[in-house]
Amino acid sequence: MPRTVLLRDWLDRHFSPQYPNQQLALAPASADASFRRYFRVTLPDASTRIVMDAPPAHEDCRPFIKVAALLRDAGVHVPELYAQDLAQGFLLLSDLGNTTYLEVLDADTAPALYRDANAALVAIQLASRPGVLPDYDRALLSRELDLFPDWYVARHLNVALDDDQQASLRAVFAKILDNNLAQPQVFVHRDYHSRNLMVSGKAHPANPGIIDFQDAVYGPITYDLASLYRDAYIHWEEAQELDFVIRYWEMARAAGLPVHDDFHDFYRDYEWMGAQRQIKVLGIFARLSQRDGKHGYLKDMPTVMSYLRRTCERYLELRPLARLLDQLEKKPVDTTFSF
Repeated sequence: MPRTVLLRDWLDRHFSPQYPNQQLALAPASADASFRRYFRVTLPDASTRIVMDAPPAHEDCRPFIKVAALLRDAGVHVPELYAQDLAQGFLLLSDLGNTTYLEVLDADTAPALYRDANAALVAIQLASRPGVLPDYDRALLSRELDLFPDWYVARHLNVALDDDQQASLRAVFAKILDNNLAQPQVFVHRDYHSRNLMVSGKAHPANPGIIDFQDAVYGPITYDLASLYRDAYIHWEEAQELDFVIRYWEMARAAGLPVHDDFHDFYRDYEWMGAQRQIKVLGIFARLSQRDGKHGYLKDMPTVMSYLRRTCERYLELRPLARLLDQLEKKPVDTTFSF
């Protein structure tokens, strides 16, 4: 039976006591890079809810429920859970609206929106404690880095690295991981960026609304900040980026978070953490195109690559990766898609 039919049956059973014999309006709300889908339900009183459809064969709703409770306890704005069916993979949630940060960010709106995003991030990090979420350990960080040679280089560029190139890449990966793992550990959203932060309306004064947090872990303190300000979907000049990052750093220090007292040291950690994420994201975007037929992410690769190049060219230890990127750019790219 199609999942949309199962979903409608589940909703009808849930709402039939309140709205007997009434057909509820159901429309796509959004989709993401996983198998999850989201639908907006409009009730007869004109209020709305969001339904997450997470096929159990591919997704597990339990991390979403657990992390939502942790973030809510931290005092940030996440969807309320109204009903659940873990066997079928359905969650009924409050609606945080349909306006993402990405849709409204510009030079005028950014200061206030990012101030709120910084404050929410600090609140999440202050609530952190070990042993609650999976560790963002070397094994997981390494698996993410491996997406770059496996999917971006081998599948997207159709290039086979020689032994020297592989050794150079592994040496740079090891240095990046050493930096990442030496950083203070906090709760990490893992996709804290403009598409997962919602502009809250007057009915929900706590801004931003935060979504897509089910993959949260316990890991490096600069990870979410790098997601936010080296966002794949929006680019700021570095002078502006520095201003945003400094404002977070000042807020974090005032709150007592374990950030470096010297901003130069903090910014270095931020850039090196960003390099790990950018390497991973290039691999993920390539995989989404090659394996899943989701080619829309390819247009965002140049922004991600520009961040990675900037960092690799700035730090002597990472320059071997900059040279490798130069070599890869000279290779012809296979533009055919695999389905």
